[in-house]
Amino acid sequence: MKPPSPRDPREAVALFRVEIIGALTHCPLSRGALDAELTVLSLIPRRLPGSSITRYFAVSTLERWYYAYKAEGLAGLVPKARSDRGHARELTPEQRTMVLEIRHAYPLASAELILENLKNSGHIKDGVVSARALRRLFRAEGMDRPARAAALDPHARRRWQASHPGAIWQVDVCHGQSLRGPSGLIPVRVHGMIDDASRYIVGLEAMATERERDMLAFLAAAIRRHGFPAAIYLDNGSTYSGDALRLACERLGVSLIHSTPREPQGRGKIERFFRTLREKCLDFTGTCTSLHEVNARLLAFLDRNYHTSPHAGLIGRTPASVWAEGAPALRPFDAALFAEAFTVRLPRRVRRDSTLELDGQTFEVAQGFLAGKRVEVAQRQIDVGDGREAWVEHDGKRFELKPVNPQANATRPRELRPERPKHVDFDPASTRLDKAMGRRPRKPAEQSSKTRPHASRSASSPGGGRK
Repeated sequence: MKPPSPRDPREAVALFRVEIIGALTHCPLSRGALDAELTVLSLIPRRLPGSSITRYFAVSTLERWYYAYKAEGLAGLVPKARSDRGHARELTPEQRTMVLEIRHAYPLASAELILENLKNSGHIKDGVVSARALRRLFRAEGMDRPARAAALDPHARRRWQASHPGAIWQVDVCHGQSLRGPSGLIPVRVHGMIDDASRYIVGLEAMATERERDMLAFLAAAIRRHGFPAAIYLDNGSTYSGDALRLACERLGVSLIHSTPREPQGRGKIERFFRTLREKCLDFTGTCTSLHEVNARLLAFLDRNYHTSPHAGLIGRTPASVWAEGAPALRPFDAALFAEAFTVRLPRRVRRDSTLELDGQTFEVAQGFLAGKRVEVAQRQIDVGDGREAWVEHDGKRFELKPVNPQANATRPRELRPERPKHVDFDPASTRLDKAMGRRPRKPAEQSSKTRPHASRSASSPGGGRK
């Protein structure tokens, strides 16, 4: 811990004065002895706190300090502030009123800008007052820029923290310097996920991109290791605004919370972690040539430094110890729920050649009867370990979907379709003619027996069977 120090320069001056005359206040002095002691002290050179000049103090000054300390203690030796402090004494009352009115009307205008405008307009002569004097005036009147900006903010700012580990995970991306790999520059996008209550990093990985698919894989890896959080808190970027992420969180029972646009203050914990990460690790990875090397250094930083160091926001406790106490309260990992949560279903129409398009890639189904039909294609957004990436669902059944191989299909024998029946009792022309002439409809057996000989005679007659 840091040693105690004076809270302001005036208190430091008071301590300096006590060191000079404090001992005399506790010594019994005979008549005339005080003057002699003070005379000795006045001959010793002294240096005020924060000053580089050595000086002597008169006996009258030391005597005044002596009686003030005996009467009021340390408070009696604190230098008194000027009664007109912060009032910009160089300004007339009219000029001071004008400056304060401008500040009230334009609270975010800087002191330099206000002073420049008043000089250009002739209200204040050059060299009369400085911008520092105006800032002291604004501070004394409660009109400094931070105070005015806070007053204009419609939202009250409060320091907040989740009640227990696993309640909220904050997510964001930090851009690092690009790497020089064998094939060219490699972008570095560090995806980070911090537990709000414990400041424990549940996920940290350097990738080359920051797409929604990257976020899904990153979230899935954190859930596999630690279980399901109650909510995740992130910004409004395209990486975190897709339907796949929203659908996955709903299925997992995880609340998806987006911060207010252009207000990153609520995600201060992950932003503060990225600042520490840059200063202690990320800024020193310029010699790496691959993302694997960067990730190895990031994990070493977490294990050997960040997770085991006392954290000011945790009152000196380490993130690892706080996380270990509350982590068992997280919902355990459910493989079936996990696999279904990261599966999306898309409508597709199967072409006549039994193929369909999915994410720019052509797939085919072995079932020929699906050609020309609209089906649902189920696609995994991440690898869940069962080897299935996409399949077709139709009429409550699943059918295998695999990438098409045109070269292999060129040499593969065709599957023969089932033969149509040769003789079927179907003759709409004769049925329509019988109805038009009022004849009794012939039975199927009778119709077929009369049709077949006629067809055979027609086929055998040289003249086509017509007389």
